[in-house]
Amino acid sequence: MPHTPATDRAPASAPVPAPSSRFGFRRSLLVPLAAALALATGMGTWYALGGAGGPAGPGAPAAGSGDTVAAVAKSLHLPWPAEGQASVAVEGIGSLGTRGEQRPVPIASVTKVMTAYVILKEHPMRAGAPGAAVTADEQAANESYSSVETTAPVLAGRTYTQRLLLELMMVPSGNNVARLLARWGAGSEKAFVAKMNETAAALGMERTTYTGVSGMESSTRSTAADQLGLARAAMKDPVFREIVATRTVEAPGAGVTFRNTNKLLGRDGVIGLKTGSSTPAGGNLVWASTQDIAGTTRLILGVVLHQRAGTSPAEGSAAAHEAGRALVTAVRATLPDALART
Repeated sequence: MPHTPATDRAPASAPVPAPSSRFGFRRSLLVPLAAALALATGMGTWYALGGAGGPAGPGAPAAGSGDTVAAVAKSLHLPWPAEGQASVAVEGIGSLGTRGEQRPVPIASVTKVMTAYVILKEHPMRAGAPGAAVTADEQAANESYSSVETTAPVLAGRTYTQRLLLELMMVPSGNNVARLLARWGAGSEKAFVAKMNETAAALGMERTTYTGVSGMESSTRSTAADQLGLARAAMKDPVFREIVATRTVEAPGAGVTFRNTNKLLGRDGVIGLKTGSSTPAGGNLVWASTQDIAGTTRLILGVVLHQRAGTSPAEGSAAAHEAGRALVTAVRATLPDALART
């Protein structure tokens, strides 16, 4: 079946103007201040039992008794998707299970989680700060108006903040912005991809291979378990948490506001994370939710990959959101009681 372009981009409120439009700075619309503060301070609780180092392995947060966690997971009877693969874990408690053969599959724009993670590791920012200044090049501007992939408008020669570009990459899933950040961060896309693979190896993502920074390449492949480990590492960064919780972002000077492609955001405690869809990848969703369990706020992470692969990106995306919604609502509804019984 021929490749169908990815369709991660959410509908915008107005058409993007021609490349000759003048771009300026306008602040994006972030989560309310109280929510942002909660995200920035929640890490101490989420990772209290996991330590400040790297993950204990892909998708395997530190926990207490393995027997207790296994008993809890077994008692939940989670609505795992009938196809593809999925994985769910709770910080400070442990894995709630992984389903489907953990073979590497295309992950589409979920790739951008690693792109953002590497950028923030090598160019760290303070929570709420704009970060470094980045000048858009001709390539990023020319790719802004592609009809075959999701993009976000930038103008050659204009300077944008690092934070705004990360938002334009993660919220409407701008592929051109991902490539721009890679060139800025490492001098070339090839050099940046090498950093992505080095980082994946350091995180123990043994079944992951990155061949690009945006997810357009179906040769970029991973597993649900590997992506869960990456999500855990990325959510330790307050700036990453703020960005993936961003509901909308304005393209400066373009008269357009993009909505986050994650349709679960803001429901059932969901505070992120990233969508991805294409014909070869199907629908993919990494989600993060918080829930108060026995007086402690816990971070719940889940990954759903390869839903309705071979169909249209829209159909795959809908299936991934449906599967993700079913899992997050089931975990939140049943986990507290299951823990109380153990």
